[in-house]
Amino acid sequence: MKKRLIALLLITALSGLTFTACGEKQTQETTETTEKTEETASSAAGPSAEKEMTDITLNEVAHSIFYAPMYVAIEEGYFEEENIRLDLVCGFGADKVMTAVLSGEADIGFMGSESSIYTYNEGANDYVVNFAQLTQRAGNFLVAREEMPEFSWNDLKEKTVLGGRKGGMPEMVFEYILKENSIDPSSDLEINQSIDFGATAAAFSENQGDFTVEFS
Repeated sequence: MKKRLIALLLITALSGLTFTACGEKQTQETTETTEKTEETASSAAGPSAEKEMTDITLNEVAHSIFYAPMYVAIEEGYFEEENIRLDLVCGFGADKVMTAVLSGEADIGFMGSESSIYTYNEGANDYVVNFAQLTQRAGNFLVAREEMPEFSWNDLKEKTVLGGRKGGMPEMVFEYILKENSIDPSSDLEINQSIDFGATAAAFSENQGDFTVEFS
């Protein structure tokens, strides 16, 4: 009786060990199968499955801290994540940016909307279309030669201000602000519009004008 009982216990123990081994073997086989499946999928998604990069040349009107979010996106590789290989070029003026777009040197122009309006009014057949609003505020500053803690817009009367290119967005915004403060841009002061906006800072440093409108 004891022998039968011991035999029965041994059989039970061996059965348990066999079940455990089978379970481990089955788990190992499942893991190996999964790994092979992943390797096969990875091989199938090789270079042929990658999306092609699109080359785009973007010509910006000025290189400024005002456009910092775009520079961060470029440096962080956000454009590459969208399969865009971006070439950023600075045109130093909306007129030059528009020329680059019209001539095919740039795919996208980063500038104020006034240039596209002027181009359309000139009768261009292949006119430019504005498709995105990039900012909600003008990044312009009025700069004086000396500190003016008690500044008021009336201080500009009978003064000369370097406003930038005639018809340019900075100059037009400046005139709008003057009118909002009851100052007549044509009679209360002199706005020098003969200097390109990108060159006003240099001209101001050479003692031209009493004030200048600058970009951030």
